[in-house]
Amino acid sequence: MLKTLIAVEENGTFSAAGDAVFVTHAAVSQQMKALEQEWGVALFDRTRRTPELTPVGRAIVTRAREIVAAYDNLLPSILGDDGLRGNLSLGSVPTGLTSLIPFAITSIKARFPDLHIGVTPGQTKELLIELERGMLDAAVITKPHVVPRNMRWAPISMEPMELLTSINVKSDDPFEILDTHPYLRFTRKALLSDFIDNWLQVKGIMVKDTMELENLEIILSMVHADLGVSIVPHRSVLPPNPLPVRHIPLGDDAPVRELGLMSLANTVKLRVLQEVETELLNAVKVGRFDPFPQATS
Repeated sequence: MLKTLIAVEENGTFSAAGDAVFVTHAAVSQQMKALEQEWGVALFDRTRRTPELTPVGRAIVTRAREIVAAYDNLLPSILGDDGLRGNLSLGSVPTGLTSLIPFAITSIKARFPDLHIGVTPGQTKELLIELERGMLDAAVITKPHVVPRNMRWAPISMEPMELLTSINVKSDDPFEILDTHPYLRFTRKALLSDFIDNWLQVKGIMVKDTMELENLEIILSMVHADLGVSIVPHRSVLPPNPLPVRHIPLGDDAPVRELGLMSLANTVKLRVLQEVETELLNAVKVGRFDPFPQATS
């Protein structure tokens, strides 16, 4: 019944929740009424066309997630495998998906073959919401301005911003280049876009926006085609086959993106997240993802 209650909160309606947990709409309604009668509280406001959770109901859903997670971890904790099997849901910002995340997961899978890691891409703000809702166990994100009190932050790397240009751009002056070339902007949905915009404003640089793009790989392709220049984070783990573009430093006061692993402070998967953190740090130490080193040597 607790899983059904969580499904209602996540899916919005009794019908959608029923589909998610494979029961009928009527069964969902009966389970929710049973919970209300047992606890003597109103979980839903039924004066609305679609019943909505009351404040008490939302508070109970939060605690229900903890109880369900503890139940799911009951047998692994007793058997002593510390959760190093089963499923782990991991979110990541797009810039981590081409090298950092594959490097870490490859290493973890080699050590713990019974552990399955599912990856969900998204921007930092989106992934934080999914963490809060319990949809993710952890996420590799840009450090937010304020780390929520119910979250655990583990720093992974510091990535200074740099200017990308095609090999046809001959100047080494980032200010001249930004002033004279079309600008490819990181999507405003990305938190690191705020860091870049603040730096441009402080420097008094007025760029000529031509595109607003979702991820680094698309930006790299556009820069490689000489369709503009862009400011992006210098990746702490390089991909196997980087495109031939120029990387120009922005100076000692360049904005820096801190990348880290965020999880709920009360997670029951602390042991496996410690292994994920270790492998992420190892990936940064190595600095390049090469899945087939013998083939390229």
